[in-house]
Amino acid sequence: MLKIILPLLFKVRPKMVYDMIRQQMVGSLPFVRHCGIDLVSIGDGTAEARVTDRAEVKNHIGTPHAGVIFTLAETASGGAMAGAMAPVLAGIRPVAAQATIQYLAVAKGDLRAVARTGRSGADLRAELESSGKVRFPVEVEILDGAGSPVSKMVVEWYVSPKRS
Repeated sequence: MLKIILPLLFKVRPKMVYDMIRQQMVGSLPFVRHCGIDLVSIGDGTAEARVTDRAEVKNHIGTPHAGVIFTLAETASGGAMAGAMAPVLAGIRPVAAQATIQYLAVAKGDLRAVARTGRSGADLRAELESSGKVRFPVEVEILDGAGSPVSKMVVEWYVSPKRS
């Protein structure tokens, strides 16, 4: 049923669909909730996630733990992937196939991750439809509270139709 309704709703109310996806992702990822990560926004191949500076996410030197930074970035990449695939999301099987991260500077304070696909959702969905699969990178920039880059990540997403 959702496979039929989602594409129709997306045509008339894409923001509503993005908000539904964001709420579903936040509610269905226990580790992301445990880390205190908030998926702030999703759009066509874009997403932003944030984590607040607090003791539970710090490492031995009092800065955000590398695992939290990785999870923040991976969450944002998943949001961007889901936003790109929004109209067909109910019928696909997305898998993060590979991720690379670079830690550029010591992260301090609240962090936000901004993720973007290099191609539009329409292009990615067209390839999925014609080839039966699509693999694409999502680039993520992790910024501190002052807006300075502290890390960058690339997640390669592999998307195929759901298996019966």
